[in-house]
Amino acid sequence: MGFRMGIVGLPNVGKSTLFNALTKTAAAQAANFPFCTIEPNVGEVNVPDRRLDTLAGIAKSASIIPARMTFVDIAGLVKGASQGEGLGNQFLANIRETDAIAHVLRCFEDDDITHVEGRVDPVADADTIETELMLADLESIEKRRANLVRKLKGNDKEAAQQDRLLAAAQAAIEDGKPARTVSVDAEDLKAWKGLQLLTTKPVLYVCNVAEDEAAKGNALSDKVAQMAAEQGAGHVVISARIEEEISQLDAEEAEMFLSEMGLEEAGLDRLIRAGYDLLRLETYFTVGPKEARAWTIRKGTNAPQAAGVIHGDFERGFIRAETIAYDDYVAGKGEQGAKEAGKMRAEGKSYVVQDGDVMHFLFNT
Repeated sequence: MGFRMGIVGLPNVGKSTLFNALTKTAAAQAANFPFCTIEPNVGEVNVPDRRLDTLAGIAKSASIIPARMTFVDIAGLVKGASQGEGLGNQFLANIRETDAIAHVLRCFEDDDITHVEGRVDPVADADTIETELMLADLESIEKRRANLVRKLKGNDKEAAQQDRLLAAAQAAIEDGKPARTVSVDAEDLKAWKGLQLLTTKPVLYVCNVAEDEAAKGNALSDKVAQMAAEQGAGHVVISARIEEEISQLDAEEAEMFLSEMGLEEAGLDRLIRAGYDLLRLETYFTVGPKEARAWTIRKGTNAPQAAGVIHGDFERGFIRAETIAYDDYVAGKGEQGAKEAGKMRAEGKSYVVQDGDVMHFLFNT
């Protein structure tokens, strides 16, 4: 699995420019007027991981298949969107289908680009977006709780659990807090996730700064960083303009350009890494002469469930996993060398897969 990140923000903050750059397409129209994105655009990108190239080189793999990440560019929200303002709440449903939300915040001054609120204040912008998502959740919660009344009278246990969780979310939102601040017991996690509330999504704040501020950010992005820390959210500083320029260059030219800008890596790399950290994701590899491939799993995943990412039969018929840590694979110059050095391990169903593991699964059909 990869993961699906929705890109939201007020109009004219650089959302579509960033989307175009990250997906290296012109699918999303970037223009200096509100609501230029009429339909949500979806783009997939490779997850950059130099370890995969190293493994492929050692194994002389014929093909390299990186993990994939999906970006969904969602039309600009405005104050009152949950009540039908701007393009209304038709786009809120698209957010429900994502794993996380990237709030793109304008952290640059430019008199040629209008701001829908007539001022540049990224913290206030974030609050506007969060408020609209909370209001949309509140409306959804009230309707769903009303629909549960009959089942509750019949002592339906599932309905009682759902109503209890909805009530907890409602209390938080009415107190001005997103639903993700609610503490949920382990036995309720599946039902909680099933509610698909917008404000349960983890948030990553993307500070869009001017080109000459991409390396260190500015006072506006510093305020966002402070807000993110207080919320336990992620944040990353990016210049959408730089990313747009990089998207037009080949790898060697891009590296030179980044060096000239004082940047060690592209914003895409930092954005994906921040997303992985936010969602507690990690990568394992399968490597052979035919292909070297990266697979995305959540941290704490056991071997059978990791195998299931490849194919359900692998999980159902799991016998064991032959595992080599990435560093051991490289040090041994491949599977055979690692095996001769005693670095290949046979792991059972309880093994928790580690980031960078090179795996081979044995299973019954």
